[in-house]
Amino acid sequence: MFQSFDTTSNPAQGPARLKALRAAMNEASVDGFLVPRADAHQGEYVAPHDDRLIWLTGFSGSAGFCCALKETAGLFVDGRYRIQAKQQVADDFTIVHWPEVSLAAWLKETGITGTIGFDPWLHTAREIERLEIELANSGISLQPIHNLVDAIWADQPAPPTAKVLPYPEELAGEHHADKMVRLAADLRGKGQSAAVITLPDSLCWLLNIRGTDISRNPVAQGFAILHNDARVDLFMAREKLTDAHDHLGDKVTCHEPNELMPMLAALTGVVRLDKGSVPLAIASVLAASGLDIAYDQDPCALPKACKNAQEIAGTTEAHLRDGAAVCNFLAWFDENAEQHITEIDVATQLENCRRDTGLLRDISFDTIAGAGPNGAVIHYRVTHDTNRTLQSGEIMVVDSGGQYLDGTTDITRTLPIGNIGKKESHAFTLVLKGMIAVSQLRWPAGLAGRDLEAMGRVPLWQAGMDFDHGLGHGVGTYLCVHEGPQRLSKISDVPLMPGMILSNEPGYYREGAFGIRIENLVVVEHAPSLEGGDSHRDMLQFRTLTYAPIDRRLIVTDLLTAEERDWLNTYHQECFDHLSPRVGSETRRWLSEVTKPL
Repeated sequence: MFQSFDTTSNPAQGPARLKALRAAMNEASVDGFLVPRADAHQGEYVAPHDDRLIWLTGFSGSAGFCCALKETAGLFVDGRYRIQAKQQVADDFTIVHWPEVSLAAWLKETGITGTIGFDPWLHTAREIERLEIELANSGISLQPIHNLVDAIWADQPAPPTAKVLPYPEELAGEHHADKMVRLAADLRGKGQSAAVITLPDSLCWLLNIRGTDISRNPVAQGFAILHNDARVDLFMAREKLTDAHDHLGDKVTCHEPNELMPMLAALTGVVRLDKGSVPLAIASVLAASGLDIAYDQDPCALPKACKNAQEIAGTTEAHLRDGAAVCNFLAWFDENAEQHITEIDVATQLENCRRDTGLLRDISFDTIAGAGPNGAVIHYRVTHDTNRTLQSGEIMVVDSGGQYLDGTTDITRTLPIGNIGKKESHAFTLVLKGMIAVSQLRWPAGLAGRDLEAMGRVPLWQAGMDFDHGLGHGVGTYLCVHEGPQRLSKISDVPLMPGMILSNEPGYYREGAFGIRIENLVVVEHAPSLEGGDSHRDMLQFRTLTYAPIDRRLIVTDLLTAEERDWLNTYHQECFDHLSPRVGSETRRWLSEVTKPL
């Protein structure tokens, strides 16, 4: 099994560790210390060596941070994780509803004055700049210091050292040397001599390499300097690169990580940094050297997000393969849901179905298999301690994905166990209406995720309901299942462009009762002209990548419009057409039944 069901945190350990941290704060002469869920590379996911937030607090979510003061400690989490945080952390930590309450506002409310320490490798230049502005004239100052958690974490795991592997050009669709030339031309056009790259997925995309430094995400951690003459200096432990030297070629020079800071200080000209992802430590060394800094987007971000034809073809095949595996699982679930199976049984069976493809490299995240009230925990991770037997009359959220060499998948289906109540079916149908609305969208080029995401919420809004997560995130191709900069989010100002892959996943959650989510992945493409439309206007649309039936037993058909029913019937026919040749006879019979028209 890729997935473990062990409990990864213990709330009882938090108070003693917080006490030790406060002792370290006293020794460092600071009044507080920030503990983010971040590493020096500023990716969303971290290796065990860098999982300081869970070690200190017990909170295992993928976003959040702690601010430890001498008398109180705030754990800042967004709406996805508030139920989870209540279950995972001791009362010594105060759960703060972030971003509704900012760190600066909370600090001011505590009445504290003094110095807040932070590790400059774990916070971005933008983050610290904004915080300093918000704390101006408050009597609270920020001070970069050594990491105090590392100083007290006696059994901290070692940094990852897994070997880097080349990624096939036929799947990448472009030689990495050509990517370097293309991005270097952009630097020259903007008068920039070099760009510093810190994000692991950007680094791996640029050099056509992959790794296993981060669980579930096939990336290798390192730093790189891309020069405007298309050379790259790569900073990564040499033992990780023994199988990649020939692949990288003579335009990539490899260095040990400790050579990064001296080489940064020796740069000349205008150096490009992404203020939203570069660690403050890097920005500070450049500033101290008197270099001109151009704050601009990571040069890999948009090229990586806009997949080329080979990448889209690969991920399309990966989704069809994965869809057949999901159908095998769903057929099994229908036969066994009322046979006293557990959440762990569900997660295990689904992983086994993916393994049966013979091409699964990993799961793309720990499977979310939450039945009944556990389904309301948006990023629920089942453990041996929380494992629940499925009960008749409940619904279950199953959110999962696979990592295949040709693509990364992410799909959520909400499944009934026996006969389901009216309130669950009503909410499910509203969520489905939102998902269909987004699937059918056409829009003028230039609009961003924030301009579109409300379409997935309107049916819920009209019923006085909503959900506390974004409508969709970007997805890589055999890279991270959460990929920026594209998002379907209220705060996303990045225009959607052809080749971008996103999730379409509205949901609804009632704490202590049930959860609902329906998710397909979609890719942005040019929309064909329509008769009577503006011929001069470039329009875009989504094409669905994910194929697996949506459970009709949960749908209140009368709530769907004729157009919505037509979309669902067409989608189900496409599921049958695409997937029936890829499954066995028993699953094919099941598939023919569950994809019949409404």
